[in-house]
Amino acid sequence: MRKPPASALHGANGSSRGKARRIAAGLPFFALALVLAACTGTPGQPAPGTSHAGAATSPGAGVATSTPAAPTPAAQERLELQLDTPWAAVFLPDGTAIISERGTALLKAARDGKASTVGKVPGVAPAGEGGLLGLALSPHFDADRTLFAYATTREDNRVLKMTLERDAGGSLQLGRPDAVFTGIPKAGTHNGGRIRFGPDGYLYVGTGDAQRREQPQDPAALGGKILRLSADGSPAPGNPFGNAVYSLGHRNVQGLAWDGSGRLWASEFGPDVDDELNLILPGGNYGWPEVTGAPHREGFQDAKVVWPSTRESSPSGLEIMDGTAYLGALRGERLWTVPLRGTEPGQPVSYFTGEFGRIRDVIWAPNGALWLLTNGKNPDFAQVLRLSP
Repeated sequence: MRKPPASALHGANGSSRGKARRIAAGLPFFALALVLAACTGTPGQPAPGTSHAGAATSPGAGVATSTPAAPTPAAQERLELQLDTPWAAVFLPDGTAIISERGTALLKAARDGKASTVGKVPGVAPAGEGGLLGLALSPHFDADRTLFAYATTREDNRVLKMTLERDAGGSLQLGRPDAVFTGIPKAGTHNGGRIRFGPDGYLYVGTGDAQRREQPQDPAALGGKILRLSADGSPAPGNPFGNAVYSLGHRNVQGLAWDGSGRLWASEFGPDVDDELNLILPGGNYGWPEVTGAPHREGFQDAKVVWPSTRESSPSGLEIMDGTAYLGALRGERLWTVPLRGTEPGQPVSYFTGEFGRIRDVIWAPNGALWLLTNGKNPDFAQVLRLSP
């Protein structure tokens, strides 16, 4: 049986940008960048399993490499959970799935094919693509019973923490939320929202540019970033700019996951072109809004995988298991698999095109199954997949 990864468990792309950097004519449909460009910023102490962007080599040509084939996902069971625009899910140690609903601000508990409401998170102000978004369990959940959430309020996007206890009757009770990190810019679109604890024990937070195009290239701003925080919301030690920012130059980060070597990967929406799967380095600059995709521009990190047509992808939730990345596609309405074994990704392969609709999140269950959360089915459901060699 496959085990979940060691790390803790947008709608469609935004408006077109005529000045967006496009993949040059004649490249393969999927551009696989061979090496990484240098970054800007003052290096700090890298997280385990990573190297600083400043140590990367010069840009080079994209080359597709031969890697072992990924396991084949097959539909196993559809759980008609009567969900309303679910955004993220985490699994408790007992196998119960906790699911966030973006527009209702409700947390749902799913077990044995049925869902119940745990509670509504107060202070959430859903609007556009904002609302109750990403979830992450504390690495010490058995002891502290703490759940973290990324939420949109009337003032900003922020990270909340709250307890999740069982009462004498076994029902889950939601504690009062406390804000541990505030001030992330909000807008009708590009709110980011994915949060996840890494193998180093720190909380990683994917933010969007919130339509403020000056923010992604500013190391002092919170928009268009991946942040790295301690559980109390303070900047994690060793961050490359001496603040909460871990990487910059992002448009709208949607997925975060670590491979078996401890490397961080992130899925990200492009504008009208160039959806991306990025290998994240401390202090790395991923180009937005100056460039997208893999243009080999000095000073920017090339995406490792590029989907030139956003109709095929708009990648949201991301999981990595046994050397393969699994990405849910919103606009593309499919599941993408990308082999990550070796130094470069292999050729992406898609499954279930149009069968489940928009796929918002991809989550490993404790029993080794893969869950997909749909968006826009009214009501939405969880599709359970099994993997075969």
